Amino acid sequence: MNKTELIFIKIFLALFALNSISLYGYFSSSHPNHHHHHLAVNHRNTTAAEGFPKKIPHRKPHLSNPPRPIIPSKPWPTIPSYLPWSFSPTVALNSCEAYFGNGFTKISNILPVKAALRSGSSWFRCRYSETLRTSICEGGKIRMDPGKIKMSGGGEELEDVIGRSEGKELPEFEDGAFVVESRLKRRKLVGYEFLHKILPENVTRHPIRESVRSIVIVGQSDFDCQEWVEEPTLLVTRFEYANLYHTVTDWYSAYMSSRVTGLPNRPHLVFVDGHCKTQLEETWKALFSSLRFAKNFTGPVCFRHAIFSPLGYETPIFRGLSEEINCRGVSAYDIQQNPDIHKTARVSEFGEMIRAAFGFPVNRHHAGKAASGHNVLFVRREDYLAHPRHEGTVESRLTNEQHVFDSLQSWASDHLKCKVNLINGLLAHMPMKEQIRAIQDASVIIGAHGAGLTHIVSATPNTVILEIIGSEFNRPHFRLIAQWKGLEYHAIYLYGSYANPRAVILRLNKIMKSLGC
Repeated sequence: MNKTELIFIKIFLALFALNSISLYGYFSSSHPNHHHHHLAVNHRNTTAAEGFPKKIPHRKPHLSNPPRPIIPSKPWPTIPSYLPWSFSPTVALNSCEAYFGNGFTKISNILPVKAALRSGSSWFRCRYSETLRTSICEGGKIRMDPGKIKMSGGGEELEDVIGRSEGKELPEFEDGAFVVESRLKRRKLVGYEFLHKILPENVTRHPIRESVRSIVIVGQSDFDCQEWVEEPTLLVTRFEYANLYHTVTDWYSAYMSSRVTGLPNRPHLVFVDGHCKTQLEETWKALFSSLRFAKNFTGPVCFRHAIFSPLGYETPIFRGLSEEINCRGVSAYDIQQNPDIHKTARVSEFGEMIRAAFGFPVNRHHAGKAASGHNVLFVRREDYLAHPRHEGTVESRLTNEQHVFDSLQSWASDHLKCKVNLINGLLAHMPMKEQIRAIQDASVIIGAHGAGLTHIVSATPNTVILEIIGSEFNRPHFRLIAQWKGLEYHAIYLYGSYANPRAVILRLNKIMKSLGC
């Protein structure tokens, strides 16, 4: 190797070393920013929605603990009854769509989104429904301090909290339980007069109203977070959490809130209550992306996008018990072809959402149920321990229920024209997924008036309902759900709580004949 070649090699090695040092410096300094940008882009992709800003700039989060990994959000399933939830201010008052869907037409921008875009501060708004007389409130960059919410921890095993009072399980909010950041002067976000307009006290104790009342505006220096939740999150407070009927109203409220606010994926949940575990949580977890209790957080937690879900008492499923909701369930195709303010497919959409969440097929054109015989599901009332204040014994609605069931079993085994499978619907001791499976596979659902019949929200379109109604329980719960879903409904009215088995068989036999059996 001559001298010229040796000099050339030395120059090449020196340039290579210099370039390597420059590249190392560039990547070591820019990688954190690149990673932060990736998270921001990912957040925009999962929260962009109609009326929701596609990009909310935010200052570097104040964290006292390392950030938790982001839990992936579940996508919305494809369901036959789905119709777009596009926001429209022209929805007619007291129409089916106003009750079951897009009735939240009056928007109050308390902390406008445009200001948040400019400054990276918080935004907050409420959508008010004149029909339901309540609001869905939502905001970005909201802090919750569990230490300022007085209630039990929640999520305990039932056996560990026997005898605990309901008062300890429902939240009480101190000022500052929720906080937003703004350059405005420190004060309460809203006053009582405004609260009365957007969240009137439809119930004696209204935790959603109280949580919004507690929101305080603070400056940037006072907006510290121990943890950030990046994905859209529903804040839910439940009352009668162990009762299926009331839990279905909570499910519907949460589903409606998710659609009205235009979330592109199923949100995460935080229970802002202190109730213990129940079997019904299986469906909460199936419907939404994740579930935590407010008291699970060890310190102040900040939400990039939080939605306050209305109480189940404020949904049409509950309101229909005290006010007339003149709606008839039809297919989504029917509504598209023949629009009518007295038609709805929303309850069917909701039921299909529940079935899809558990992985069941929701195609309307699946093979007929009679292929392997007709399933007649007899929904039973069983003794079981429901909550800490429950003694484990359910109130009898049909005093001779076992006699009726045994008689139907004998009738089914002797039915010659077609095969009838009588299903013993001991739902309280079945996993939720198996309960939904039994509902969707039934040609006929029969039972005494009781919360278990609320499962008919998940029934398929050709299911027939037969309700046995005692004289003390003549209530419209399940007749209304059947009406809003467009299901064929029959009732046997009793003078007391005793049913003549022969009369039940005659009515059921007539229904089976209408099914070609």
